[in-house]
Parts: sequence; C-alpha cells; structure tokens
Amino acid sequence: MIISLTIVRYRKLFVPFALFAMALHRLPMMLQDGCTFWKLLGTGRNGTFDLQPDWQQWGLLAVWEDREAYDRFAARSWVSRWWRTLAKEQWTILCRPLQSHGKWDGKEPFGKANVKDIEGPVGVLTRATIRTSRLKNFWSHVDEVANLMTGAPGYITSIGVGEAPVYRQATFSVWESAAQMKAFAYGSKEHAEVIKKTRSEDWYSEELFARFKILESIGSINGKDPLDAILNTKDK
Repeated sequence: MIISLTIVRYRKLFVPFALFAMALHRLPMMLQDGCTFWKLLGTGRNGTFDLQPDWQQWGLLAVWEDREAYDRFAARSWVSRWWRTLAKEQWTILCRPLQSHGKWDGKEPFGKANVKDIEGPVGVLTRATIRTSRLKNFWSHVDEVANLMTGAPGYITSIGVGEAPVYRQATFSVWESAAQMKAFAYGSKEHAEVIKKTRSEDWYSEELFARFKILESIGSINGKDPLDAILNTKDK
C-alpha cells in the first residue's frame, strides 16, 4: 500500500478551473485502476485547520495498491494531465502507513497498521468531522494549537486540507522523528488540554489519526520542496 498526498497550486487565472475540478475529477478517480480510496481536498492558508481557503491551492489524497498503480496515475491519468496543463506547481508526498486509528467516511483507508519502531521522518494525518454544536469550541483553539505546532522542535511543515468548509477538516504534518512528534502531541501541556477537551466535550462525530513513513517528495510548492532538507530523493 502506498499513500500519495498531492498539493497543486494553480495560476490565479485558472482558479475557476480549480473549483470545477473538484466536481469534474470525481469520476476519473472513481474509475482509476489500483486506487482504493481518494479524497479531493481544498487547502487552508496557514498550514493547518483554517477558515480561510487558499483558492489557488488544492489537493488529492489517495491510497494505491502499490507503487506501480501510483506511477500509472502520475504518468497517464486524465487528472494528472489536467494538473500538468493548468497548474503552476505540483508537490507530492509518497508514504506508507505505520499506524492508523479511527475512520474516514466509515472506512479504514490505511488498514490496521501498527508499527511501533519508527525511524526517520514521519508524516501525521489528523482528520475529523466536527459536530455542528461544537464548531465554536473547535475553531476557538485552532490558532493556539497551530502556533504550538509550528514552534515545536522537529516540526518541518504542515498542510491544512478539508473536504468541506468549516466542519470536515484535516492536517498533514511532517516531523523529523516520531519522538519529536510525540513530545509535541503529548508533552505540551496546552496541546494535551485541547486533546482532553475534544474527548470530554465530544467535538467529533468521526475522527482518524494516522502516522506514515515518508518515502519520497516530488516536485515543489511555493518555489521549493519542503522536505528537501531531510530527503535526498534525487539519489533514490
């Protein structure tokens, strides 16, 4: 199993095409050979959960049976050709699931992986459907957690994505090591308090937490490869 997260940045002139693609790309993804799960995504401006969408930047998270299935998609699919024609930049992270807990639309897209000995950089996906009655609680803590995360030791980059505005949100973050990621997740008093509130106040109707081994970083976003400092992809 291979997971790809592709972030595409469109030219301003082509933003209407980007919006149209959210509907248009559904059918080719449904028919894509070797793809077992996919989500077309909008992105936020600040690298985490965000009420302000970035209209130029969009994403696709997909689960592939193997690397060959992803390579076929990247080389020949209608969706990838659309990106090459209309996008200003394209960046893809390829990874493999290490641990996954919870569901996404009632499914376990990354299986039941539970690898405990994790070495090297890790990706973390935190995804939730927020209850309407808890939206105010959730959004009132977003900036606080984002500031804690971006200032934490070992933090490299993050991408805020969403299936729908406001209530179906996710963050994919990359860390230098699992130990540093855990130190932020569980060692920060402020972050631990927010996690406690999500449970005691029942913020989410569905949630998913997954960790991944970063395999490769392809392309660039905003003029650079965010993982260039930790991955020597060109020699692989």
